[in-house]
Amino acid sequence: MTNAIGTTEADRALKAGHRALWAQGDYPSLAAELIPDLGRILVEASGLRPGDRVLDVAAGTGNAAIPAALAGADVVAADLTPELLRAGRRLAEERGAVLRWQEADAEAMPFEDAAFDVVLSCVGVMFAPHHRAAADELVRVCRPGGTIALLSWTPEGFIGRMLGTLKPYAPPPPPGAQPPPLWGDPEHVEALLGDRITDVSAERRTVVVDRFATPEAFRDYFKQRYGPVISVYRANADDPERTAALDRDLADLVRRHDRGTGAGTVVEWEYLLFTARRAT
Repeated sequence: MTNAIGTTEADRALKAGHRALWAQGDYPSLAAELIPDLGRILVEASGLRPGDRVLDVAAGTGNAAIPAALAGADVVAADLTPELLRAGRRLAEERGAVLRWQEADAEAMPFEDAAFDVVLSCVGVMFAPHHRAAADELVRVCRPGGTIALLSWTPEGFIGRMLGTLKPYAPPPPPGAQPPPLWGDPEHVEALLGDRITDVSAERRTVVVDRFATPEAFRDYFKQRYGPVISVYRANADDPERTAALDRDLADLVRRHDRGTGAGTVVEWEYLLFTARRAT
């Protein structure tokens, strides 16, 4: 029913590290404050209908799963990190959404073949380290003729650039791991899914983030809340010079992308909205 990713000791250690990475900081507040509408946008693009069986892969706190449930779908929100699922349950209860929450690895999901009409992921599956394995699972659990809908940060956009800025300060990735922003490249996604999909649509869009007064405030917000940034700072905690250099590089990145006119920062984050049907 699932592939073999995650069965070796090295894979289990890698996944444990991913759980810990996303459990630190406060990703639930970041998602709610900065990108609250992305899940709804993905749900609308998927064309799901009331009664559809929907899986949100690497769902986090349910940015897509909750609006899908509110639209009348029968939804499962799956994620590797229990802390995010618990936060998602609370949000769903507050909004009156009924859905199922399940701990699951995007590269080896505990669901039957062709179990879902719609398979979604909103800036989630892109962070699974083994892209081919994750793509195979997206296809496997989607029924023939069903929809796969993905929203991912692009390599050229702000988050892609931020992850690139972190890379020189981060420990080397494990063998076989691929950079998350590749999921924002339509050619990469089509190559992963291959002839198993039809009716492809790939559109670049942006979300505007304008709540920070300065680049430094922007940077510090991510230092406190965003797991990938927190993890890299912790890796350099014993080196004040590298930490200071990382501080400068992240603030400079925001400054380069700032489209504001002086009254606070205005940064556009580019993402790829990708939809397709599983071939019959």
